[in-house]
This record gives sequence, C-alpha cells and structure tokens, in this order.
Amino acid sequence: MDQIKDLKKLIKLTGDRAKLDAKANDSYIVYKTLEGQIVKEYSDGHVVAVSEWSPNA
Repeated sequence: MDQIKDLKKLIKLTGDRAKLDAKANDSYIVYKTLEGQIVKEYSDGHVVAVSEWSPNA
C-alpha cells in the first residue's frame, strides 16, 4: 500500500514541478481532465481546451 501512496505523491510533485517550470518560462502545461478533455493551463491560471482539429493549437 505504501508504494501506491508514494507513486501518487511523485505524480503530484511532477505536476507541481511542471507548473513551476511553465511559470518560469512563461509557458503552459497540457493535461487530460477527469472528463477526458485535453487542456492547456497557462501560468496565470487560464485554461483552454485543445481542439482535435487544430494540431498546432
């Protein structure tokens, strides 16, 4: 059970680090929401859905 807890902690830390890097580089992170939507989250908190029809979005 501790391995699952450790893995969840590492996943959270990885996401937190990605957000810090995005803020430092004035960029964004991309992830899949619980609803299955792919989104970009900018360092200012703005979230934009990524369209399947625009691969360069």
